[in-house]
Amino acid sequence: MNLNISGRHLEVTPAIEAYVKSKMARVARHFDHVIDTQVMLSVERLKHTAGVTMRLRGKDLHCEADNDDLYAAIDLLADKIDRQVIKYKTKVQDHAHEPIKRQVNELE
Repeated sequence: MNLNISGRHLEVTPAIEAYVKSKMARVARHFDHVIDTQVMLSVERLKHTAGVTMRLRGKDLHCEADNDDLYAAIDLLADKIDRQVIKYKTKVQDHAHEPIKRQVNELE
């Protein structure tokens, strides 16, 4: 998985980069067909925003999370993208087995 971390009005320190990598590794445990991941961290007044665009085979997933603390925003972001990836994975797996079920029903 290619991971690109960038910051808007924010310098991405090695500590922040390591934290984002550890959180995005959780997604890789659930689904290993991730092509590319782009994480954008930004600061606007008192609001920290973390956004991610994840390219999967056949689909792009995008989500954002806001919080007063940057690390809390990254945690929320990881939870959101994890739920989206699991939902996508179950859809892909369910559709992969669907034609076999239809063939069995047609034979009966």
